[in-house]
Amino acid sequence: MSERTLLEVSGVSVSFDGFKAINNLSFQIGKAELRAIIGPNGAGKTTFMDIVTGKTKPDEGRVLWGDKSVSLLSMRESDIAQAGVGRKFQRPTVFEDQSVEDNLAMALKNDRKPWEVLFYKRTARDTDRIRALAEEIGLTDQLGRTSGELSHGQKQWLEIGMLLAQDPQLLLVDEPAAGMGPEERDHTTEILKEAAKTRAVVVVEHDMDFVRKLNCKVTVLHEGSVLAEGSLDHVTSNQEVIDVYLGR
Repeated sequence: MSERTLLEVSGVSVSFDGFKAINNLSFQIGKAELRAIIGPNGAGKTTFMDIVTGKTKPDEGRVLWGDKSVSLLSMRESDIAQAGVGRKFQRPTVFEDQSVEDNLAMALKNDRKPWEVLFYKRTARDTDRIRALAEEIGLTDQLGRTSGELSHGQKQWLEIGMLLAQDPQLLLVDEPAAGMGPEERDHTTEILKEAAKTRAVVVVEHDMDFVRKLNCKVTVLHEGSVLAEGSLDHVTSNQEVIDVYLGR
């Protein structure tokens, strides 16, 4: 594993009731890189994220993390999250009765011991961090608003901001453009591209226009393994990719 590699998945396989969801999968991503993962339903995209986050343990293979090549397979989900892996599911999950500001405050990477949480008082540094996050996700003018009142796209941005508040080294994002209008998709693109300047960001997506705007390396999964990898133009001109995915 090279010094520039953050995550290395090697020879990973996992079966569910005889169905091989992941089949000898190998995947690498660098420390500050944006990557899109595409592929048909059942290609293994969600299972891949489940394995990286510790939700699913593979039958074989290895998943190495960070400069010291630590095995994520020996770690619990909570420990993997603390190690710097953040995951955003397709449907946004925010505290809808709380303000945008309070959502970001609760997500800040502070001591989570019961005593510290009980007597937590927001510092000037916390406030500066909240404002910086709000600016990064484009919700500065919504800080005082109740999160439940936000549009679908704004809730997606807020959840991304809450994950960024944890300062993850790797951000896994599942179909962030789903249900968004053109302007919201464009803004989401900019948020993810900016985030990838300082961390690894993996985006699972079906919207090819959105993937094109990300302007990043693309990995195509099919039947649990990598079918093709490269620029979007490169993979979409691959006949196998056309046959199993784009032709549909």
